[in-house]
Amino acid sequence: RVFVSAQQISNGNATLILRRSAPRTSDGRPVCAAAPIRGLFLEQSRLSGYEEIKCFVPDVFPAPRVTWATEPPTFEDLRPITRKHAKENGLFSVDSRLMKLKGRPDLIYICKMTTSYSRSTWTASLREREIAGTEGRDLTISCAAPTYLKNPSLYWTFSRGDNSTLILSYNSQSDRQVSAPSWDGHLELDIYKAKFGDGSLRLMDPRRSEHSGSYACEFSEKFSRHVERSQVTIKQRSVEQKPSYWWILGVVAAGLVLVLAGLLAFLKLKEHSASCTV
Repeated sequence: RVFVSAQQISNGNATLILRRSAPRTSDGRPVCAAAPIRGLFLEQSRLSGYEEIKCFVPDVFPAPRVTWATEPPTFEDLRPITRKHAKENGLFSVDSRLMKLKGRPDLIYICKMTTSYSRSTWTASLREREIAGTEGRDLTISCAAPTYLKNPSLYWTFSRGDNSTLILSYNSQSDRQVSAPSWDGHLELDIYKAKFGDGSLRLMDPRRSEHSGSYACEFSEKFSRHVERSQVTIKQRSVEQKPSYWWILGVVAAGLVLVLAGLLAFLKLKEHSASCTV
């Protein structure tokens, strides 16, 4: 906003004051007063022997406030490291990292970013796990929405390497479920439970070569997104051993020993009786 005082001009002072001026690029072009958040990105990394969660948002202005939480809540002190990097164009890239708590593998880590120009808070959360199953045996891949999500849509994707495929989606508004044709007969979602935030997926008759990989469950709303990644390994079913009949021989042998012992005892008792009669 431009402000010039008429009194100052009459006194020969033509100073121009710019209030709330927007940032400018290196060549002097102004940047919009607000560059809104368009989405948060969460990822897990393993560095120097420990695991950390990274929350990142690019090209925003002004820089948002970052807070962390867990679900369920923990009394341990969370100590994130947040960096706000100003670019030449006046926009910010915000990077916040949080070391995962040891001994709490099932915690959901929640990153929140709040801006000064909007009442909306962007929220992203993540949980990762590893699951092992056996070829041909049904396996349940768990996924549950955090309490801050009220009526989210659900998406399941499968990836191996750089290829990612949407295998199932569920719209809580229309109560409609859609699955990829190539996965028919292998996926089952309990729609009744999904309405209440339980998006667990039942993997039926899994194959080691086809169904081992990374499964991602995503609950999403307008300003919120929760992701659970499960690294699933389908192991080959071991060759079933033929039943052993040695135990039957053992039982028979033990029975014979008991019979012989009883017979000897009977003969001794009979011999003793005969000697007493004489």
